[in-house]
Amino acid sequence: MRRLFIASVALAALVAGPVLAQDDPMPVSIENAVADASRPEADRQLDANRHPAEVLLFAGVEPGWRIADLAAGSGYYSRVLSTAVGAEGHVYTMNPTWVAERFAETDAGLAAFAGERANMTHSSSAIEAFGDNVDGELDAVFMVLFYHDTAWDGTDRTAMNAAVFDALRPGGVYVVVDHRAVEGAGLTVVESLHRIEEAAVVEEITAAGFELDGSSDMLANPEDSREISPFDPSIRRQTDRFVLRFRKPE
Repeated sequence: MRRLFIASVALAALVAGPVLAQDDPMPVSIENAVADASRPEADRQLDANRHPAEVLLFAGVEPGWRIADLAAGSGYYSRVLSTAVGAEGHVYTMNPTWVAERFAETDAGLAAFAGERANMTHSSSAIEAFGDNVDGELDAVFMVLFYHDTAWDGTDRTAMNAAVFDALRPGGVYVVVDHRAVEGAGLTVVESLHRIEEAAVVEEITAAGFELDGSSDMLANPEDSREISPFDPSIRRQTDRFVLRFRKPE
């Protein structure tokens, strides 16, 4: 509990700091990625609440980057990242084995899309072993709306975060977005409400050797009570979400 308190204090200090400022203009590579006409209409309809351009800017994504999109689902971020990094970059998109099996049609659709792009590789495995399917060091790892699932699905999160750390180059970033739980909830509602306390994520990932490098409220929603499931129609796709950027030390 004391470590979680320390993580909460550190996060509060960071949120109050200038690291949140994003005054740089939006790179053309990111603008073009979001505007890509080949993106499915269903993805486009989610943009208003997911702010993909701002998330990629916050992560610092650049052409030529090599990125892993962990628990990619149908590939909402994988598609945008693939276009943003361009022909010189690469996106390793993966779904944990149980996700690929339970949502076989969705996973097959992502695999088919990856097969059409020279700069994408799709795989499914235990999430702790994603690095086995990655060739060379990564510039970034994304995990969007799934970290809470790793706290109830049997994932060894210590091994998972260590694998992310090992896969990244020095200075590489680990971006985590998730549904925010009420303060003090820790991991207690990860399965029942599919939410997780922000400080709990900070504690676990910094314990793996990462530095908390930035936090953004771009996906915050103060109207969300944080006490109902993200699947509840009253809050679906409008939850209060945190956006964290961790960095592997140089």
